Amino acid sequence: MATRYKRRPKGTWMKLRSPQLLRAFVGPESDKKMSGRQLARFVDVHPSFINHLTAGRSSSCTPKVADRIASALGVPTDVLFEERLTSSERQSAQPKTAA
Repeated sequence: MATRYKRRPKGTWMKLRSPQLLRAFVGPESDKKMSGRQLARFVDVHPSFINHLTAGRSSSCTPKVADRIASALGVPTDVLFEERLTSSERQSAQPKTAA
């Protein structure tokens, strides 16, 4: 069965709420017993990317990757990530004012 992911507007990216929150689900001290390497394999990203997220060196990813991480950990995406729009998409979403 294929997992369905939420459709998001063009220009959307996901910001990790906090590295500590992700570390609660991943790593040797977590109760879930999923290593960063196992998560990377499940999500289909390089293990160093997961390491960068858990260490706080990186804090963003695509919506698809965020959905896959949340799915692998068994939590809703909005628990770990918040949705953001690129600045150009934010500007184009604003209504035009008449001069």
